[in-house]
Amino acid sequence: MNSRNVDMVRTSHPLRLVLMALCLLCVLAMWPGRAQAQDVKKDYVLGAGDVVRINVYQNPDLTLETRINESGAISYPLLGQVVLGGRSVTEAERTIAEGLLRGNFLRQPQVSILVMQVRGNQVSVLGMVGRPGRYPLEAPGMRMSELLAIAGGVAPGGADVVTLTGLREGKPYRVAMNVAAMFSGSTGLQDPVLVNGDTLYVDRQPLVYIYGEVQRPGAMRLERGMTLMQALAAGGGLTQRGTEKGIKVHRRDASGVVMALELPMTSALQDGDVVRVAESLF
Repeated sequence: MNSRNVDMVRTSHPLRLVLMALCLLCVLAMWPGRAQAQDVKKDYVLGAGDVVRINVYQNPDLTLETRINESGAISYPLLGQVVLGGRSVTEAERTIAEGLLRGNFLRQPQVSILVMQVRGNQVSVLGMVGRPGRYPLEAPGMRMSELLAIAGGVAPGGADVVTLTGLREGKPYRVAMNVAAMFSGSTGLQDPVLVNGDTLYVDRQPLVYIYGEVQRPGAMRLERGMTLMQALAAGGGLTQRGTEKGIKVHRRDASGVVMALELPMTSALQDGDVVRVAESLF
């Protein structure tokens, strides 16, 4: 070997060591994020419609990509019907491994499951929200406030009350929660845990309408407990020609009939009320 080749070997050997060290550092830097993502996936509770890929270490013939049927089960080689619905990914891996072990098919089965498509365990978010749609429950114990935040929160024009409907123990379930109070962390405030099939609905904000002899006629947001006097004040008050006498509140009853009511100034208004301020005759 001539002197030139010797110099090249001496130069390239340290360079390879540097490159190997850099690669090792990159792998170590990426590892915590990868482990955390894996933990999140393993916490996911499987449900009907989910597509999963099952791998068994050193047994490629047991690799299977399949969809969990409506009863929460799959058909797996050697084991037949295996129920995975309602189990976390970790529990489902353990279930298949134990089945292979009990059947004496493998001595030390190492099973891994990857969720390819999330179809089960979904909650619908509808109405006046930033991003309405269907959202997967990616982790057990997700609460209503968390999903509302994921869906973009209450959109402009939305009410301050969120209604949750679904089933609990086979019975219809319905609860209405105040958004501001829910996110304020008030003591004793409920924040329900969501389950598959739940629906969150945010209605439009309640409105009242004022016309006639007021400074700013038109529609306005109905605040909680707003009285007739407060609504008139929010409308800028009466004009010089307006009078408090003969103010009529037009309200639709349960049968759909509109009634003209003369209410005290301290009476609370309702969503959809129409307030008419008459002109003074003198």
